[in-house]
Amino acid sequence: MKLDVTRLGLALGIVWGGGVLLLGLMAAAWDWGTPAVALLGSLYLGYAPTAAGILTGTLWGLADGFICGALIAWLYNILPGRG
Repeated sequence: MKLDVTRLGLALGIVWGGGVLLLGLMAAAWDWGTPAVALLGSLYLGYAPTAAGILTGTLWGLADGFICGALIAWLYNILPGRG
């Protein structure tokens, strides 16, 4: 069985981007998770608990999740299987 590289990339991109979005919204609204936002902000340039920063971080998260998901599917497909 082979994994679809694009579909897994999109799925992980949506999940990770959504998580980054929710974390940013919670940090902006309730000051919850601010250290995590700061940590991710050191990786995702522009990510901060502001409207523009949340949008920027979400886009970074979508791209990062897509790339990681696509790499996982690609590696899965090229590794030898049993029998």
